[in-house]
Amino acid sequence: MIINNREQSRQIFYQSWQKHLSNIPMEPMESVIVSVIQIHPEYHSALKDQESISIDPNKYDDQHNPFLHMGLHIALLEQLATDRPSGMTSLYESMLTKYADEHQLQHIIMNCLEESLWNAQRSGSIPDEQAYMESLKKLA
Repeated sequence: MIINNREQSRQIFYQSWQKHLSNIPMEPMESVIVSVIQIHPEYHSALKDQESISIDPNKYDDQHNPFLHMGLHIALLEQLATDRPSGMTSLYESMLTKYADEHQLQHIIMNCLEESLWNAQRSGSIPDEQAYMESLKKLA
């Protein structure tokens, strides 16, 4: 999914959630988004209405931004669906045997993903998939 800005991203979360609440058929990606929203009831209030999603972007820091957090979940699910980086799906499955709580495992992986994205942004390059996979293998 290509999203050009913060407002567009939040709008997609909001529209997907509203479709779910109204029992309106969804596109496959909207279903993925809703599955992530459902496991985060603490973020439902951030999606209650248009005003909630268009709040001051400085309200949330990186540690408590529900849209960033859910976006990282979605990015991870996309990695698993496409097995990109190569070997991601099998590594994830092997990590499931070590970490009993799948949601917690996703958070652990998301920390590595976030670091990889931050390093890429800082250096002005694309994310280093090999370094990302190595950081995950250390946790496996």
